[in-house]
Amino acid sequence: MEWNLDFITEEEFKNHVRKTIMKYGEKLESYDLKRFNSNLIDPIKLIFDKSVYRASWEEIVNNEIFRQRDKSSNNDIGYFHQNIFSYFKGCEVPQAGWDVIYKNPDGIQMPDGDVVHTIYVEMKNKHNTMNSASSAKTYIKMQGQILEDDDCACFLVEAIAKKSQNIKWTTKVDGKKVQHRLIRRVSMDQFYAILTGDNEAFYKMCMALPRVINSVVNEEGGVTVPNDTVIDELRNVAELYSDQTEELSMAMAVYMLGFNSYTGFDDKMIQKIDGENEKTLKRIYEYAKKLNETYLKDK
Repeated sequence: MEWNLDFITEEEFKNHVRKTIMKYGEKLESYDLKRFNSNLIDPIKLIFDKSVYRASWEEIVNNEIFRQRDKSSNNDIGYFHQNIFSYFKGCEVPQAGWDVIYKNPDGIQMPDGDVVHTIYVEMKNKHNTMNSASSAKTYIKMQGQILEDDDCACFLVEAIAKKSQNIKWTTKVDGKKVQHRLIRRVSMDQFYAILTGDNEAFYKMCMALPRVINSVVNEEGGVTVPNDTVIDELRNVAELYSDQTEELSMAMAVYMLGFNSYTGFDDKMIQKIDGENEKTLKRIYEYAKKLNETYLKDK
């Protein structure tokens, strides 16, 4: 397929996608029961979710694993959005200070008629990720930059804005509404257009992205597919309650992840695995994993 992005080569784009995927790092590692419960899951919520959403235990466990992985991957997508600009002509991605700095010796036309030669950028992944204190702090930083350099503009660039826009950023500082024609709130598509001169540059990047991601993921030695064992290990624990219904035995296994030392739960688990109260959770992990490894070895 013909490469139609003029602002970045196919090889550069592929390398950037590869670096982004590698940022996922430990999130691509497999989940066992211990890792799944590393921050102590909420058993009550899992059981409510399973019933309300009419999901199987496997679905609800896989959804929770996905949620845990997804929660820590936002920074990786931020890396993608920010660092792609290091390949753009005139752009710099500093280690500190600003997310992106764009310089154009020929001048950059602003919507209100001003011409500047530098744009300083703070980048956010989503329009609603800044609280009032953070907004005020960022605005004051931009004000200070404009006072220091009257040949610049400052942009708050949002990857996921409410709509395509390049407007004066209006916010509050010390309870007062403030705005300045050179402090602007800009959607990612509009920012791409300013840097490249192509109004559809961001659209073209998005169209190329799925194919390039698939190419990187499928290349030899690319991405290791996680082999999660959580549901199997939970079923091993559930087998300790074989005198109960299948549904309740799985519920008991989930309860033990959060409530193993609670009155009523603790004695039952200690009797089942012959452990000490303060080491119950550790023994649960060991028991579940040992049974799972024995099963895999016998297969």
